[in-house]
Amino acid sequence: MEIKRLEGVIEAILFTMGDSVELSRIAAAIEHDEETTRKIIHNMMDKYKKQDRGVQIIELDGAFQMCTKPDMYEYLIRIAKQPKKYVLTDVQLETLSIIAYRQPITKIEIEKIRGVKSDHAVNKLVEYNLVCEVGRLDAPGRPILFGTTEEFLRRFSVHSLDELPSLNAEQVENFKSEAEEEVQMKLNI
Repeated sequence: MEIKRLEGVIEAILFTMGDSVELSRIAAAIEHDEETTRKIIHNMMDKYKKQDRGVQIIELDGAFQMCTKPDMYEYLIRIAKQPKKYVLTDVQLETLSIIAYRQPITKIEIEKIRGVKSDHAVNKLVEYNLVCEVGRLDAPGRPILFGTTEEFLRRFSVHSLDELPSLNAEQVENFKSEAEEEVQMKLNI
């Protein structure tokens, strides 16, 4: 393998592993002896420094790690402080509305209403801080109960859950009949 390719392999290893990687493991991966591997890595370290890159390779007690240069921290902090923008999918909105109207509610109850697994949607809503664990159901297995957060109220511009729009009986009946028709169509396929 040519030197440029070996450097690429080492770079990929260090980037992917995240933590420090022992010289012996890197040498075994590129099928070279430790001394040659050390020289290649030190050559890479010099190149990174000369090119004034944002990352560097550091040596830690016989191991190497790729990390950000300390003078880049202020820029990382700026990015970390920027609020994350996210868009809710239809599935997440549906799950969120079920939680908002039926809280506290378990994943199993959400899945009964939706008719499909809801793990991913609930986990994303928790990640977005729109939903949180509000307790445990006093039942076998003690399933987690979910409810909405203050962030949910802020994002949807409501002061309390009482301000959520209510469904009239006619709308509920229409939804039920549409759902029953949909289930019947699926059974007939």
